[in-house]
Amino acid sequence: MSTHPRKVALLTAGGLAPCLSAAVGGLIKKYSEVSPETEIICYRSGYKGLLLGDSIKVTPELRQQAHILLGYGGSPIGNSRVKLTNIKDCVKRGLVKEGQEPQKVAADQLVKDQVNVLHTIGGDDTNTAAADLAAYLGRNGYNLSVIGLPKTVDNDIVPIRQSLGAMTAAEQGARFFQNVASEQGASGRMLIVHEIMGRHSGWLTAATTKDYFSWIDRSPFVPGLGLDAKKWAVHGVYVPEVEFNLQAEADRLVKVMDQQGNLNLFVSEGACMDAIIAEIESRGEKVERDAFGHVALDKVNVGAWFGKQFAKLVKAEKVLVQKSGYFARSAPANTTDLALIQRCVDEAVACALRGESGLIGEDEEQGNKLRAIEYPRIKGGKHFDPGVSWFQDILVRTGQKTR
Repeated sequence: MSTHPRKVALLTAGGLAPCLSAAVGGLIKKYSEVSPETEIICYRSGYKGLLLGDSIKVTPELRQQAHILLGYGGSPIGNSRVKLTNIKDCVKRGLVKEGQEPQKVAADQLVKDQVNVLHTIGGDDTNTAAADLAAYLGRNGYNLSVIGLPKTVDNDIVPIRQSLGAMTAAEQGARFFQNVASEQGASGRMLIVHEIMGRHSGWLTAATTKDYFSWIDRSPFVPGLGLDAKKWAVHGVYVPEVEFNLQAEADRLVKVMDQQGNLNLFVSEGACMDAIIAEIESRGEKVERDAFGHVALDKVNVGAWFGKQFAKLVKAEKVLVQKSGYFARSAPANTTDLALIQRCVDEAVACALRGESGLIGEDEEQGNKLRAIEYPRIKGGKHFDPGVSWFQDILVRTGQKTR
């Protein structure tokens, strides 16, 4: 039997993705339509706001304006990277006092705010933290439903078929490079490296390449005046799931460079990560990590490593490394993502009315059915399958594979 929550809270956490603002707006709109008596608050800056008791009350006026959020990127209520079980980090950042347990502080705040449904919009770290919090509250006699929405531009959450915002990020990464590619005519023997987000998964790099080639296919060129599609194309795409021989690849690419005077490479930020970390540590340098233990990728700089490795081998006169991450992840959701977000929002509110918990998504292990997936089954780091036909077609087109 359906029951209407007395009070729901929303929070967004982790890095940005082109779905956060739309998901917040969508949830507020949906509750206003089907359960207008339900109170809604939003914790500012994710778990940081929860720990500090910093929230926004969604007034009737704000409910009427919620649809505006669907047209924006970023998160209007703010994000942060906070790991509730990392007590030392929470104390260091002033989120809890010495001797306090962050999980208990967060639980006490939810009880104080009388929240009985918590919607978390984030990646696997965000949602598994929420699940741990719900379990903690359950053990202490407080019933809380936790309903997550899967946000990650990497599309790397097990067992979610498609995470929110990833398709937009691919489209925006391709759009970003449409301008960057013009630089190929700014110097002779130009090597351009396009670094794309994707710590463990190459899905976003592959999908961005696919979208970029689609743009090339529908665009007119004038080869006779130097506006040649071959010069604007992608000549190499590198993802964590596919190993390659650096020298053999350089031997292939130098022929392209000799023939047309430029090269464009699309590189996942997680590609060759182990080799790069080993190289850094061999110099006695420390690899920085965040509160979750993840390598600080902006410090490792995979794109620069690729540029350095290939520059001499292909005899580049100039190397340009460009990262589309912040541009792509901050965009508003496109039409395709908005449709997926709406389906997930509808299911999330329906689950809240039924008192269910879980991460909303198309369950790959249950025929891609849209449902509240059990939190113990949620994991990060899902790998991209490079054997899919559309990616194999890309490798043929870049020259990395022959039919």
